[in-house]
Amino acid sequence: MSIAIITLSIVIVVCLVLILLIATYNHFQDYIIRINEADVSIDAVLRKRFDLLNKSIGIIKANINTDEEILEGIVKLRSKKLTNFELDRSLYDAINEFHAIKEKYENLQTNEEFMRIDINLMESESEIVGLRKYYNDIVTDYNKLVKTCPSNIIAMIKGYKAKDYFDGNNLDNEKGTVKL
Repeated sequence: MSIAIITLSIVIVVCLVLILLIATYNHFQDYIIRINEADVSIDAVLRKRFDLLNKSIGIIKANINTDEEILEGIVKLRSKKLTNFELDRSLYDAINEFHAIKEKYENLQTNEEFMRIDINLMESESEIVGLRKYYNDIVTDYNKLVKTCPSNIIAMIKGYKAKDYFDGNNLDNEKGTVKL
């Protein structure tokens, strides 16, 4: 009788451990999916911003007489393959240049198409700020799973590593680590 109770106890403990492992694994998968979805959304907004700035080059050149290169950072980006972290930093610099050009040449402020691009850039800034916050919130929860016990055991087994935060312009290197 006692062997049957011990065997049943072992089976119950093994089943509970398996349920815990499966639940933890599924929790990781949920966060990975959400991080990927947020990353795709960020990518779409960054591409939109890139396209707007790229489109503005022709408008700017058509409305001002200058031999200097306009938004040359955007022109250089056309042939590069960048991470979202790198693209965001480059676009931030280009948007600052865009606004400096807008202030310098007042006739651009009367151009309807140029001003439409300016409005769309401002709207996309709101979008990207919200998406960064959403991404970072998910990454915070994911990183807690990676670093806390017992879920860190699953992370170690599956090779899950802590993810970097998307902190906009304060990024330190190409991997997207936050500069403190």
